[in-house]
Amino acid sequence: MPVGLQPGLLGRAQRARPLVLCLWPLVRRECAGRGRRRCGLCGRAGWHRALAQPAGNLPQAVACPHSPHSRRAGGRRMNSLAKVPVTVVTGFLGSGKTTLIQHLLSNAGGKKLAVLVNEFGSEGVDGEILKSCADANCPEENIVELANGCICCTVADDFIPTMEQLLARPVRPDHILIETSGLALPKPLLKAFDWPEIRSRITVDGVIALADAEAVAAGRFAPDPAAVEAQRAADDNLDHETPLSEVFEDQIACADIVLLTKADLAGAAGIEAAKAAITAEMPRRVPMLSVTDGAIDARVILGLGAAAENDLAARPSHHDGEEEHEHDDFASVVIELPEVADVDALVASVQKLAREQNVLRAKGYIAVAGKPMRLLLQAVGERVRHQFDKPWGAGLRQSKLVVIGEHGDIDEAAIKAGLGV
Repeated sequence: MPVGLQPGLLGRAQRARPLVLCLWPLVRRECAGRGRRRCGLCGRAGWHRALAQPAGNLPQAVACPHSPHSRRAGGRRMNSLAKVPVTVVTGFLGSGKTTLIQHLLSNAGGKKLAVLVNEFGSEGVDGEILKSCADANCPEENIVELANGCICCTVADDFIPTMEQLLARPVRPDHILIETSGLALPKPLLKAFDWPEIRSRITVDGVIALADAEAVAAGRFAPDPAAVEAQRAADDNLDHETPLSEVFEDQIACADIVLLTKADLAGAAGIEAAKAAITAEMPRRVPMLSVTDGAIDARVILGLGAAAENDLAARPSHHDGEEEHEHDDFASVVIELPEVADVDALVASVQKLAREQNVLRAKGYIAVAGKPMRLLLQAVGERVRHQFDKPWGAGLRQSKLVVIGEHGDIDEAAIKAGLGV
């Protein structure tokens, strides 16, 4: 096992000690300081130093060997040095996946990144948002968008060819980020990493599941959790889950780390309630961290070495044993809008649609009268955020809003009327 050596403290000669850069300092109190401590994940003792401390003075620091993901079954060490690590970012609609990836792109620490963005519906917005963050370490051509489909359902047609194209670039990326659709199940995607075309060249470094802390604390990951539980209690035959809760549970069950997003809105009590709700559904123990605006040290979530494609049995799914799953419970429509004069009025209209049409998510770019910049608008239920991001290109200034909801609630005519179209 390769380890670094810690020199004698204060210049005094001491016996060399193995020094480990622990991946879990923010969630494992046992690793929060320097010294021989037991790892909170496996109970083994070793020399740890928190990642939150500057790493520049740590000679040959290596990832924590105690992580259960650093070994295959039987205890054999993995050797994935030749493979490009891939981090899968999953999470329900509006949980903050794009915001997290924006932060990672801006704080990559010199890594050459590539991003694959999958969106539900024919019009993608998240890819455009991320391209506004492109730089030398992640040029626009390394940000690839797969729209009009769930990535876990279009592996052969879309995912495999796209990954092959990224790996064939003249400069191969150091790390690939995959942002799945909010409706995607991550486990079928992990299975795709065993396809012959790519399995020798990439590995799943980790699955990061995002959950809106405020929404989870309020039980809004399901349409009406109280009603579902009441029905289940009244009728023993009702043992199925609603589609929304299945998506949510499958995503967190597949995770190596869960990020509780929008912590500033949830507050301390909301964070604790969200943790309790998620812990009750988790099949195994994983770290949970709270974040605001996607701000987290990239070293905490990149470089996990999980090799998740070889660890599928520990990641149960409601759809295990099924050949495929359906997304007929969800639908999306694209609404083209005229130039907007009153942004506040548009926000009020979107909030009203969330109440009256049970709209889960709305996002798009809006042309505002007298403004050369395009307005990025994103809504999760009645919570609406908007900001000007960059000037319109040479093409037409055309406002488009993608609206996503459950199939029976999406009424295109009513949505258009609500937006004044």
